[in-house]
Amino acid sequence: MKLWLVEPYYTGSHKAWADGYRAHSRHSVRLLTLPGRFWKWRMQGGAITLAREAQSLQENPDLILASDMLNVPTFLTLGGDAVAGIPLALYFHENQLTYPLQPGEKRDLHYGFINLVSALRADAVFFNSGYHLDAFCNELPRLLKHFPDYNELWAVEALRAKASVLPLGLDLIPYDAYRPSQSASGRPLILWNHRWEYDKDPATFFRAIYALADEATEHQELDFGLVLLGESFRNQPEEFLEARERLPDRIVHFGYAQDAATYARLLWQADIAVSTAWHEFFGAAIVEACYCACFPVLPRRLSYPELIPDAYHGACLYDDFNGLVARLRYALRHVEETRSFSLRSEVRHLDWRQMAPRYDDMLEEVVAHHSSH
Repeated sequence: MKLWLVEPYYTGSHKAWADGYRAHSRHSVRLLTLPGRFWKWRMQGGAITLAREAQSLQENPDLILASDMLNVPTFLTLGGDAVAGIPLALYFHENQLTYPLQPGEKRDLHYGFINLVSALRADAVFFNSGYHLDAFCNELPRLLKHFPDYNELWAVEALRAKASVLPLGLDLIPYDAYRPSQSASGRPLILWNHRWEYDKDPATFFRAIYALADEATEHQELDFGLVLLGESFRNQPEEFLEARERLPDRIVHFGYAQDAATYARLLWQADIAVSTAWHEFFGAAIVEACYCACFPVLPRRLSYPELIPDAYHGACLYDDFNGLVARLRYALRHVEETRSFSLRSEVRHLDWRQMAPRYDDMLEEVVAHHSSH
């Protein structure tokens, strides 16, 4: 089967997803992409350029797989004969109805509307988590009720009827090459491996860290180091710079890992992976940390309860700030237990070598269903 994977925002996790699926699919996958910048323009105008590229190709695919950054109706209209009659599946990495806003920013509903009409036009819609699917569908009535008339509330159930959960595939096996040969020793390391942005709530993370650092001055068994990974941007939260000033002796690494090998080695060195996020549609960073044998301490919200098997919710998930500190305190105080805990086998199925056949099967079903109708 021949597929076109259309990605207007080819960078970061979107690029990793596209490249990973192409590399591991049993199908022939051609990428149609644009550089990952100017995201608003990509959602508005990227379909024009990509439709022109589609028309230039001397082939017709059996299926088009597009990301949520594509304006699907525009692409299919302008693509003409090159895309006529070809089924299209839409994959939601994120959506523009529930994606968190910068402080003081007002949501532009136009981009959520592009998500909606793209999903309605697609033959099948996939979300990277059940939480994400529910969050989008639950917010849709609010968008539709902004219309002055003809609210079209039927669209919510129409979308749900063709929506499925298809987790993100990740390239996990390469981390094995960096697995240390000796067991960990010394003070435990607490890991942050998320974007340095407000929606990941670094303020709460560092508030907990400072509380534990104060306790550690009197209780040596609570001693710890910090690995602060993640991509930072122009308007990065000030909490990270403050932490570098207040905790210089605890910080083992500060800033973005410049290559995959460095990132992998630091994940394996870390003992406890923490999230305080208020936004997470999937949780790739936590999956990577769990694969490298980190003990996860996560909020009982967003997509995290899906990532962690029910049997481990009591040990890994917290409900409030006090719960966060308590989970961390226990993990530090019982460091040997923490280091022996592993969810590696529970997340291994998310590696592309197992996920790509699942993608292949589900996309074949889309083609078969389209052909039968």
